[in-house]
Amino acid sequence: MAIPATDSANKLGWLLEDLSVPGVRFAVLLSEDGLRIAHSRGINRDEAERFSAAASGLRSLGKALGEFCGGVGNGVRQNMTEYDQGMIFITAAGEGALLGVATTPEIDVGLIAHRMNELAGRVGHEMGSQPRRRQDGSEAP
Repeated sequence: MAIPATDSANKLGWLLEDLSVPGVRFAVLLSEDGLRIAHSRGINRDEAERFSAAASGLRSLGKALGEFCGGVGNGVRQNMTEYDQGMIFITAAGEGALLGVATTPEIDVGLIAHRMNELAGRVGHEMGSQPRRRQDGSEAP
């Protein structure tokens, strides 16, 4: 389902159109705690919200496994998970934000990863998401 460019709940969706390359199904910008910030065409809002929650969980698993690739505190640069019918990529996209992309199986992995990192580098300041805070100002878990 195509998402109209005028969707008022998707004001940053235009940023993700840079990822319109062969094999990309859709892209979603999300907060580290799993809230959808924006989504590209190819996914509706409800699906983008579900994707965001799952992508955040996958990112957390990646963080938990980091110590096995070099020690405690080893940061995650990018998650890539391959499925029978495509791949999911997740990368950092500014302070507190992540960029998730779903693809078909026939893609250039290097091109997708490069375009994601390029986009995150160019517009990371616009894609930043501050952690949720309680009313007393402390950070929510």
